[in-house]
Amino acid sequence: MNTRELILDMLLEMEKQRTYSNILIRKVLDKYDYLPAKEKAFIKRVTEGTLERRLQIDWLLDGFSSIPVRRMKPLIRSLLRMSVYQLLFMDGIPDSAVCNEAVKLAAKRRFQSLKGYVNGVLRSIARSREEIARGRFYPNREEAPVQYLSVLYSMPENLVEMWLGRYGMERTEGMLEAMLQTHPVTIRFQESLDSMGRERLIKAIEAQGIGFRAHPYLSYAGSLTRLEGIRKVPGFEEGAFAVQDVSSMFCVECAGIREGDLILDVCAAPGGKSTHAAEKLRGTGRVIARDISFEKTELIEENAERLGYKNIEVQVFDAAVPDEEMAERADVVLADLPCSGLGILGKKRDIKYQVTEEMLRELPKVQKRILDTVWKYVKPGGTLVYSTCTIRAEENEEILRWFLENHPFEAVPIDTAMPRVPEKQTAKHGYIQFLPGVHETDGFFLAKLRRRQEPEKRG
Repeated sequence: MNTRELILDMLLEMEKQRTYSNILIRKVLDKYDYLPAKEKAFIKRVTEGTLERRLQIDWLLDGFSSIPVRRMKPLIRSLLRMSVYQLLFMDGIPDSAVCNEAVKLAAKRRFQSLKGYVNGVLRSIARSREEIARGRFYPNREEAPVQYLSVLYSMPENLVEMWLGRYGMERTEGMLEAMLQTHPVTIRFQESLDSMGRERLIKAIEAQGIGFRAHPYLSYAGSLTRLEGIRKVPGFEEGAFAVQDVSSMFCVECAGIREGDLILDVCAAPGGKSTHAAEKLRGTGRVIARDISFEKTELIEENAERLGYKNIEVQVFDAAVPDEEMAERADVVLADLPCSGLGILGKKRDIKYQVTEEMLRELPKVQKRILDTVWKYVKPGGTLVYSTCTIRAEENEEILRWFLENHPFEAVPIDTAMPRVPEKQTAKHGYIQFLPGVHETDGFFLAKLRRRQEPEKRG
């Protein structure tokens, strides 16, 4: 089986079974780990890129094909999509190679009669590449802005409309463009590494041909590019760093964790914030890291063990279920709650196609139900950090407003503890909405809240 056939089968499985792309790609690459690194990179790039650009590719196919995309045979549809991605978005692959390989695959998979059709569509698109690049075949930006953004950036129209209404054309387009860019892997160095140790590790990483860039927000954060796999990066197996987005690091950085504190992370997998909190404790106190399944808690345990933290207790526990034994015990509760994931579309490319109106209606209810439970675990005077990885007011600012109106908490300014924090205007009021293309992070929301002290009782 050649690499293009592997890609075709993955795309078919994703369409039929609704399998998450990141899980399927990792499974296939692990199975064919003996393949050269270049071939594995090709498989990953074409599979992810075809999925990510699907709406744009389908628009073009509808313009060049006599058969609408929705009426094509599933195999031919996936074959054309992956081939168009190679023609338009990958350099160094001759058009003839793309077209010829697609024709061979059609014949191999018992679509001999459609060889001419496949070849004709792809060669027409290849000949029109320059006109496509100039935008001739796309909707008009001024006359149909929603459709233009949806097609050009492969984003469902309902999401485009939501962001246009909130952020306007320029910022929305900047966000959408950023979501399609290559996303580096962000790491958090162990703070126990001194500056010399960190410099030695960075040199070792760069010696492997991996690109490293220090992050502008936090001194212990950096981003990696041109890596084959995180496990092969120098220092990973030794626990010198954790994989964690900077926006997630901010949750722990702003929490004000002190040595000896009890930290409860209620939706902790894969463990980035839990291990970061354990590091802040410097071997003292305790982190209780919870999630809903053994599969999720195993990820936390794996990260905690690799990083060498002994003060993390991992538990399988549903955050929506009350735990009376935890009442008013935690100095800090970290609540990174289930959300629509619209801030990480650049990393989880299939989320945007699976978001439904029903899901968007239900998620705020789930978040409220969990918050109504977990706030009780915070000591009077303690801290609750609420966060999501989405860009949607109904799951972020509106939840924050509801919570403050109905619970004994107050927002705490974030900028005073963190002078390099972005969005200082909202940080003064205790929250930040990180945006792709604006901040050097994923789309992410966090709010810092303090439980009010109980008033003194009078006799």
